[in-house]
Formats: sequence, structure tokens, C-alpha cells
Amino acid sequence: MVYLHDMGQAARDRILSQELPAYGSTECRTGPPLAQRRIAIITTSGLHRRTDQPFALGVGEYRIIPADTGADELIMSHISSNFDRTGFQQDLNVVFPIDRLRDLAVDGFIDSIAGYHYAFMGATPPDAHQAVALDIAGLLLEDKVNGVVLAGV
Repeated sequence: MVYLHDMGQAARDRILSQELPAYGSTECRTGPPLAQRRIAIITTSGLHRRTDQPFALGVGEYRIIPADTGADELIMSHISSNFDRTGFQQDLNVVFPIDRLRDLAVDGFIDSIAGYHYAFMGATPPDAHQAVALDIAGLLLEDKVNGVVLAGV
């Protein structure tokens, strides 16, 4: 990982000059107990199926990962040169904890696993994801998801 103090002055200035989007407040709400939750994973790892198009730089897009997708079918096309893929290469669950969700479902700790999960490429400006966030919200509702694991990397 590259730290800000390790970067050249021009790179530091470019990063520090960017304005962050303003987000309003959202009230926290309680929901059903975990044993009644259908859980989906949303990851920012740039993960997708081998047959999907790789992620593009700075574009607000996502990939759908069906729950029955095998680990050998998933690849990572995260663009950031500072992104360490070592953990993913050793254990998919570092960026996409699907096996842990399966364990929780078998043990009855959660009700079920969503039929579909979603991946973004994390090195993308947040405002580029605003439009697709509404798409994913609709897809989550269709799948009757009432809980999400946010696997930010």
C-alpha cells in the first residue's frame, strides 16, 4: 500500500485537491434478527466472472455474480496498481466472503444467501456510482435481500 507521505508532491496535491461528494444524513433503522435475513455481498474488489468484461477506469459500473459461481470462475480486474491481490489469490473469502455466508446459512445464523451478489471496482469516484446504486437497490429488492455484507477493499 502506498501512503500519502510516500507519494511525490504532484500526486499528493492532485489527491488532496479533490472535493469529496456531500452526503446527507441517513437515519439508522433496525431490521429483523440475522436468523431472518437474506444476505447479499457487495464488494469493491473489481471481481467478476471470467466471461464478463473487465472493469474500466473511473466508470460507474458493476458486475453481477450469481451465488452458485465457482471460485475458479472468478477473476479480479481491479485497475489500481497499488491493489494487493495476494489475499484474493490465497482465499477468495478475503474479498468475497461467500463461503463464510454459506457456513452461516447452514448453521442457521442467517436465513439464506441471496441469489446474486455485486462487485464494483473500488478505485472509482463515488459520484460515478450514484446511478447504478439505484439499479442495485432494485435488484436487491427483487431478490428479497434484507441484509448486505459490504466487502470494501
